[in-house]
Amino acid sequence: VPLVYPLLVYLLARMLWIGLHRDADPPPGRRPMRLLVPGALLGVATVFLMGFRVGLAVKTSTVIDVGYAGVIGADHIVHGQQIYGAFPKDNEHGDTYGPVAYAAYVPFVKAFGWSGRWDGDLPAAHGAAITFDLVCCFMMLLLGRRLRGPTLGVVLAYLWAACPFTLYALMSNTNDALVAAFVLLALHVAISPPLRGVAVALGGLTKFATLALAPLFVTHGRERTGRRGVVECSAAFALVVVVIMVPVVLGGPGLGTIYERTLGYQSSRGSPFSVWGLYDLPALQSVWQGLSVALALLLAFVPRRRDVVGLAACAGAIVIALQLGVTHWFYLYIPWFLPLVAVALFARYAEPGTASAAEDATAGEEAAVPSQATSTGSIAVA
Repeated sequence: VPLVYPLLVYLLARMLWIGLHRDADPPPGRRPMRLLVPGALLGVATVFLMGFRVGLAVKTSTVIDVGYAGVIGADHIVHGQQIYGAFPKDNEHGDTYGPVAYAAYVPFVKAFGWSGRWDGDLPAAHGAAITFDLVCCFMMLLLGRRLRGPTLGVVLAYLWAACPFTLYALMSNTNDALVAAFVLLALHVAISPPLRGVAVALGGLTKFATLALAPLFVTHGRERTGRRGVVECSAAFALVVVVIMVPVVLGGPGLGTIYERTLGYQSSRGSPFSVWGLYDLPALQSVWQGLSVALALLLAFVPRRRDVVGLAACAGAIVIALQLGVTHWFYLYIPWFLPLVAVALFARYAEPGTASAAEDATAGEEAAVPSQATSTGSIAVA
């Protein structure tokens, strides 16, 4: 368990270096991405890996309590029952996630049903986990293509398919890939303040920890849009939170019980998977948690890279810092920040084989923001 922390601290420092040092790397397009194998071969490998992963998930995976909780919550929504404070004894604390986490399982419960017990099959949980995994891989492909070109898209998709920790989440049939999907969605719509607000709110109401990304995404692009963009993003974020949470609160046991079942339970639970759970370090843990919250607020206002690379790097730093301070940290949480780290590390490079570095830089950003292609300033912000 202690050996995890130097690695996470390194990633945290790496993300901060990329996000805050705007001149640390050559401008986009000046240095091409170097691959040891052809991009086409990576594409074939990605297709094979995803097919292999789906086969494993169907044949040999196990649904742990997280996936089971998603099925229970979705069943409650389908039958008009309250989500929080009414879970069965065999998953008593399964009502600890945001309401979006349970709503995402509704289509799968409707399609596959539920026997009413934890019977080891739970096809709805399998279907949801496989879908979340495929969506993340496809979104990595699309995001890379929009930012730089087809090679980056294939590289990002391959990273998702080849990562053992994304496979771990899939084989456990958890909802962690859903968090990653909303993080990727926020990067996809980074040019639009209202859509950014919607994406971050949906992600935060899936796993509450990612609400810490709200200040960073609200202030992204303020050099281009000014106060209007900040207001639009904030308003969209608040609207989504209100629309989702008000029915949950009014139709549930009350805000106090909801807090107790979610954030209250998470903050008080024990765990052998973190140094805070293994050793008695409450003062040091509180200090780190305070620093991680301060970092989330500080990164929203300090000068940083204004492109998607900088946004991804700073967001990755925030998520990693928060995870470093929680008592119950587990490897299933790595997919939350994997897309952010991947974009920050690899989207800095140009499409291999381009004739002109400057042309590649412009083309990569134009692909991400086709409607803003005529404005150099808008492209840089995007």
